[in-house]
Amino acid sequence: MMTSLPVMLPAYAEIFLLGMACLILVVDLYLPERMRDVTYVLSLLALLGCAVFTILVGSATGGQVAYTFNGMFVSDVMANVLKIFIYIAVALCMVYSRSYLADRGLYRGEFFILSLFATLGMMVMVSANHFLTLYLGLELMSLCLYSLVALNRDSAVATEAAMKYFVLGALSSGLLLYGMSMLYGATGSLEITRVAEALQAGGANRTILVFGLVFLVAGIAFKLGLVPFHMWIPDVYHGAPTAMTLLIGSAPKVAAFAMAVRLLVGGLGTPALAVDWQQMLVILSVLSMALGNLAAIAQTNIKRMLAYSTIGQMGFMLLGLLSGIVGGNNLSAASAYSAAMFYTLTYLFMSLAAFGMVLLLSRKGFEAEELSDYKGLNQKSPWYAFMMLITMFSLAGVPPAVGFYAKLAVFSAVLEAGQVWLAVVAVIFSLFGAYYYLRVVKLMYFDEPQDPIPVRPRMDMGLLLSANGLAILLFGIFPGPLMDLCYYAIKGLGSAG
Repeated sequence: MMTSLPVMLPAYAEIFLLGMACLILVVDLYLPERMRDVTYVLSLLALLGCAVFTILVGSATGGQVAYTFNGMFVSDVMANVLKIFIYIAVALCMVYSRSYLADRGLYRGEFFILSLFATLGMMVMVSANHFLTLYLGLELMSLCLYSLVALNRDSAVATEAAMKYFVLGALSSGLLLYGMSMLYGATGSLEITRVAEALQAGGANRTILVFGLVFLVAGIAFKLGLVPFHMWIPDVYHGAPTAMTLLIGSAPKVAAFAMAVRLLVGGLGTPALAVDWQQMLVILSVLSMALGNLAAIAQTNIKRMLAYSTIGQMGFMLLGLLSGIVGGNNLSAASAYSAAMFYTLTYLFMSLAAFGMVLLLSRKGFEAEELSDYKGLNQKSPWYAFMMLITMFSLAGVPPAVGFYAKLAVFSAVLEAGQVWLAVVAVIFSLFGAYYYLRVVKLMYFDEPQDPIPVRPRMDMGLLLSANGLAILLFGIFPGPLMDLCYYAIKGLGSAG
């Protein structure tokens, strides 16, 4: 539905962030090292300003779908909700990373400016209604993340991780572009809503469509880190400085989810074609749950363990996306897709808390990356041990943490779709996952500490990390509001309803 709005209104937040990022880039050039906090504060203010603009745009459109730039850019409820969560995630990454970066000589303007430009890329991805806009946002985000991984130029491990990420990322972009070009050839349009209309009208060559769909799903799978396109995740998570791992493992997953929804649900969601991509997602989901949860058991490095855990978690998230259209009808599509969105947002908070704890326990000259570093944490800091306990319980799907309700939502979606076998497989792999998450809890509460140094974070990090952990618990006790928000967001997406 088109609305008679000022043409730039839907993109106000993106325009503001671009202007602020350029301003911060110039200001940072003239700041002495001791005043680096100015860049930090300006970056947080830029994200706050984006949130204000996004809320204003949402209220101005009244929840309606608004297009601009000749239909290439869309503002709808889902875009606004996901953007708000992206701002929160990036802001938390900046706060959590502050001490870590300062101790390693990486507390520089480049980190904040690249983070802001990566955020801009994510925002463009979330609001893309055109293949070219989507690709533009994806590449802006990806190039910034490659640079962030390699920010510590003196680290051979970080440089190697950045190279792997870049090469495999370029390959996935090529797959995505090839898939888009085939869909363009079949439908005659690059605009996602027009592609959907062309498919509804029929007449497109089905062989070309399915062929393009395979490449498109492969590109999406890489960005989400799904098997067999997962190879980069363990090496990049492990090799990158933990501050960069925190950023890569959180907000970009929300943008990748938005990309999947825009392309698969918004553009290729016709019942005839949905059957094909849903079958592909079934295979990716089962493989990801299997490899992610089984490989994580063997890890002794917590960053690699969380990397394989991410692969498994994204496999669970797919359960919602692959359950929307059953037997040619999409009556339960909104609830299935909203379950996937709910899972993505809860995973965002869990990932922030888990990697935030790794940053909290790291200090100058010491990386808290080994599982043994968490031994006896309860004796050193009962409160932060409790925060880690909530996070691990949530990742494992233990009530009353929100992870339990996220898994319950996607399992329910699969059962509603009649795929009982898939729900059984998912539950079995959840049990495997519980082992390595609860192993961390055992180390914290039942082992003696190896390192007697107490945990004393900065006040801002301590408060926000505590709020992050308590939010995981609170959303678990009262999951209704977030679930309703996700359902409302998906219903506000023109083609999903």
